[in-house]
Amino acid sequence: MNVNLPATRLILAMSLFSISLLISVPMVLAQNHGNFSLPEGYGKELVEQFCTSCHSIATITRSGFDGVEMWRSVQESMMALPESEANDIAHYLAEHFPARKARKPTLIDGPVEIEIQEWLVPTLGQRSRDPIEAPDGSIWWTGMWASLVGRLDPLTGVMNEYPLPPEAKPHSIVPDADGFIWYTGNSNGTIGKLDPSTGEITEYPTKADDPHTAVFHPNGKLYFTSQRSGMLGRLDPVTGELTEIPTEPRPYGIIVAQDGTVWIAYNGINKLAAMDPESMEIRYYSISDEDSRIRRLSIDSKGIIWYVNSSKGRIGRLNPTTGEIKEWESPSGPRSHPYSLAVINDQIWYNESGMRPDALVRFDPETESFQSWAIPSGVGIIRHVWVTRENKLLIHQSSSNRVGIVTIKDLAN
Repeated sequence: MNVNLPATRLILAMSLFSISLLISVPMVLAQNHGNFSLPEGYGKELVEQFCTSCHSIATITRSGFDGVEMWRSVQESMMALPESEANDIAHYLAEHFPARKARKPTLIDGPVEIEIQEWLVPTLGQRSRDPIEAPDGSIWWTGMWASLVGRLDPLTGVMNEYPLPPEAKPHSIVPDADGFIWYTGNSNGTIGKLDPSTGEITEYPTKADDPHTAVFHPNGKLYFTSQRSGMLGRLDPVTGELTEIPTEPRPYGIIVAQDGTVWIAYNGINKLAAMDPESMEIRYYSISDEDSRIRRLSIDSKGIIWYVNSSKGRIGRLNPTTGEIKEWESPSGPRSHPYSLAVINDQIWYNESGMRPDALVRFDPETESFQSWAIPSGVGIIRHVWVTRENKLLIHQSSSNRVGIVTIKDLAN
């Protein structure tokens, strides 16, 4: 199925979406409020009208930032409002929801210097996420809520957005060697291929209804997880042949090791898995503590698997040869919720998504030491990272609709 959607269609779709949100506020409130309520005060009605069109009251009451300026910055990254209404909302939120001390990260000094550059994406409220680097050096991301993908020229800062089928809601993207952008249609059960030169889209329907994260293998095939469906998939882009198999609950992150083995993290059980790319046979490795849940994983130069134990606030490593597992508590403790992870020159980089601001952490396996930094716009969650050819780290902030680049100065070219 080929689809070519003009940009004007996206603008219209987003306008209708915004209108429908405002019309449906009473229904959203009824569904999301539960036992939560906002404190009385000037600006409360505006928060209920605008903020709860996308967020539950529980989400708002759990949040907290220092001062009107910070709350205003958060709000402006999500929705464009008239000056007076935006100001009233920021004052209300600053008064009733200041920064929570329990969520401030424990930041640790260290020897490495980094530089973080961020860009606000054009379409607000899209929940930008999962940036990647294409063969031409451009940066691409998904706008899951707006059903689009975007392209950033990091040298000029110029951004372009490409509409996808409205029901796709892309979760992740990955480029192929020819520069085509592949996405997981998390809401319409498809794997999609975008031709950036024409905007043409080719869709491959899956048995699973929620393709999640994908990775290309050296054999040319695309492997992917489907979290809610509990399935793993393989797509041959040449023939269109698609194979899917059941697996343990909630497969999440996926990578390819140097020997071609496909590794999978599980967010529904305390396991990692190694899958043979040809037979798709799976070998499972259990992680200590039954309530361990793993979102992302990566691999170092020696073939050691590194992972985030999100539910326990730890990072860990698995030696596939011996089966040995070792874990370390993240600096901000059990509630830090490590989320994304990458290995750069055998140093481990990940984030503490449970903290505000979201913290970027570096772990040195040789010294077993940590170093960490606050993300400038860290109001909510780096969900996936990407290592560029220049050993830079691509990050994002889905809640504040930003994509960014972390330059590690001792590795910069």
